[in-house]
Amino acid sequence: MNEAQTEFIEIHQLQVGMYIELELGWMSHPFPKGSFTITSKKQIAVIQGLGLKRVRYLPEKSNLTDDLSGAEVYESVPFSNENGGAESELTTAEADERRAVKKRRELLAAQQREMAVCERRFGEAIRQYKLVVEHVNSKPLAVMAQCLGLVNTFVDEMLGEGESAIRLLSDGMGDKASMHPVNVTIISLLLGKSLGLTKSDMVDLGMAAFLHDIGKSQLPGRVRWLEDNFSSAEYKLYQEHVGQSVALGKGMALTAGALQAIAQHHELIDGSGFPTRLKGGSLSMPAKILSLVNRYENLCNPSRPAAAITPHEALSLIFAQLKTRFDGGALSAFIRMMGVYPPGSVVQLVEERYAIVVSVNSSRPLKPRVVVYDPSVSRHEALILDLEKMSNIGIRRSLKPAGLPKDAMDYLSPRLRVCYFFESIIEPPFSGGNQ
Repeated sequence: MNEAQTEFIEIHQLQVGMYIELELGWMSHPFPKGSFTITSKKQIAVIQGLGLKRVRYLPEKSNLTDDLSGAEVYESVPFSNENGGAESELTTAEADERRAVKKRRELLAAQQREMAVCERRFGEAIRQYKLVVEHVNSKPLAVMAQCLGLVNTFVDEMLGEGESAIRLLSDGMGDKASMHPVNVTIISLLLGKSLGLTKSDMVDLGMAAFLHDIGKSQLPGRVRWLEDNFSSAEYKLYQEHVGQSVALGKGMALTAGALQAIAQHHELIDGSGFPTRLKGGSLSMPAKILSLVNRYENLCNPSRPAAAITPHEALSLIFAQLKTRFDGGALSAFIRMMGVYPPGSVVQLVEERYAIVVSVNSSRPLKPRVVVYDPSVSRHEALILDLEKMSNIGIRRSLKPAGLPKDAMDYLSPRLRVCYFFESIIEPPFSGGNQ
């Protein structure tokens, strides 16, 4: 409907039979749609209670006669307003819709709270890593104690009651140097849990994952991240970060298990790694986990964002081309845990809609939770859809973000850098679809 076919009227001029458009978000009113024909004085009373001074009126779609037999009529029921005041009468449909809106609002608020908690904790871990870099030389034992407290908290939560979900966070949570160790720590610990590591091995793994690249702080900035165009001298200098990390770890009095995992985090089971070209039988399980997760994270979040590949592509590449370099048991468990479409993957559903995977239950990964592109709902109000609870909806294929239509790209906002955290699930997560 174009502008010439509409007009604004004052709120007191509303009449039964008018077709109106409420220029409000769907959560700001109790009606099924924002555009409809007024069929009762009760509806007028509800509209007048929304605090509007005027509304948009469409004369051509209105029926200002007493004959509204074509309109659906509902039994009226009492409904208490949210402020506890006197009851106003709403139709059954209006009351049901208001309850649905309230439920959706509660789900959206819970969803936003969960994300805020994960992002806050991820940010705290990043800040702690930056403090480690700043004080590792001057206060190594104090730094170690702080790191141990952080890792123990993660391990206790992951090994506690309930399951753990891998959660995709917002883009821009930090720079590569501080995001990388936090991402690697979270995914490594979840993989360690799925492989049945003991608590002490989990703590060693967590400390090694958090501190595996701390030695890069001792290197020139130009060689801290591996580039394809490195000269042989630059590549040799880059490799020195492993020994530097071990040296700093000894200064922090890390355990032998954590130091071993740090020393071996670039070793590969086929002997093609560095710095000592060890083979599989010489590598600890924490080191095998750390080596695999470190490679996955660097594929998703390279130093140059333009070189990044999607999480789905990273997993596929490791399995198809690099699987002889990693422990078979760890790789199988990693693929089971992350699912075919890890968080951050852009997908197309079987009914053609586009979506982004935002969460995977690490013990039930085949049906992830997604945000679906739905232009009828603001992207800030989009509910997460739990595919595990939607037997009729599945994923058809993975897409590169560049393959999305522009509107879907803007809505889903695929991350330039993929940030992961975890959340414990004691009760099954709620499911919701965009209305």
